[in-house]
Amino acid sequence: MKKIAILTSGGDAPGMNAAIRAVVRTAIYHHLDVVGVIRGYNGLIQGDMKPMDLASVSDIIHRGGTILYSARSKEFKTEEGQKKAVQQLKNAGVDGLVVIGGDGSFRGAQKLSQLGIKTIGIPGTIDNDISCTDYTIGFDTVVNTVLDAISKIRDTSSSHERTNIIEVMGRNCGDIALYAGLAGGAEAIIVPEKGFDIEAVCKKILQGKARGKRHSIVLLAEGEGNAYDVGKHIQQKTGIETRATILGYIQRGGAPSAFDRILASKMGSMAVELLLDDKTSRVICIRNNHYVDIDIDEALSMKKQFNDNFYELSQILSI
Repeated sequence: MKKIAILTSGGDAPGMNAAIRAVVRTAIYHHLDVVGVIRGYNGLIQGDMKPMDLASVSDIIHRGGTILYSARSKEFKTEEGQKKAVQQLKNAGVDGLVVIGGDGSFRGAQKLSQLGIKTIGIPGTIDNDISCTDYTIGFDTVVNTVLDAISKIRDTSSSHERTNIIEVMGRNCGDIALYAGLAGGAEAIIVPEKGFDIEAVCKKILQGKARGKRHSIVLLAEGEGNAYDVGKHIQQKTGIETRATILGYIQRGGAPSAFDRILASKMGSMAVELLLDDKTSRVICIRNNHYVDIDIDEALSMKKQFNDNFYELSQILSI
């Protein structure tokens, strides 16, 4: 192993830059050359790579987004596109590739591994929807971002005696809504894994009002509905003025939390060590506070387990 490449793919997540930094610095520590692939798999097909040195990753551990940029690539999904990517890596003298991203990015890494490129995957997505790991890079930061929004919205919601529906990201995974809702004391948490009964949600809001509560917060995962539609139904059934807030892409930005910086740093360094050990087609995970690596095929075949205990706890604490 003399030269490795690194790319970020899919949606950006706070902590990706910390992972890039860890890969580059660990590689240089072990006397490896490093190149960064610009704009993910799309840039890989085009051979858009640049040498990375210590200076190139200075002052980035605290920055959100990704300095290597990200882009979608329809061409890479084709066999011809994948062969082009492999050839570009060979032309650049690359012996191993580190891919930071979500499940779609891992499927790309899986294809490259099958074509003879040594690949290691690092889970980077705010959605926390990678089944093999307890936490993905970016998830802790987004939960804190949503929690900050809940606190601000609660102030105005209480002042006007309203119900507020807060819609968060996550695609078909409800972890952002669950964790932020539990930490933020939401009256109701609506997630795809559990669905929801609008009558039960309204009953809980009315019970709170009956005992003197001046406001209600409902956390809604984007995969289970639209905040404006849910808000209209709640207002019609309760008679309480209801407002909707869709947080959108503000959730992806901002400085990564300490947890995400440490998670990314450990995973980035571990990815290089796995390549040095001649490992390939592996995904790095954190399970029960231990860092492990598993086969990428196994990682992609696993089903995401929803935290039912946390959901039940949220139900108990929001009575």
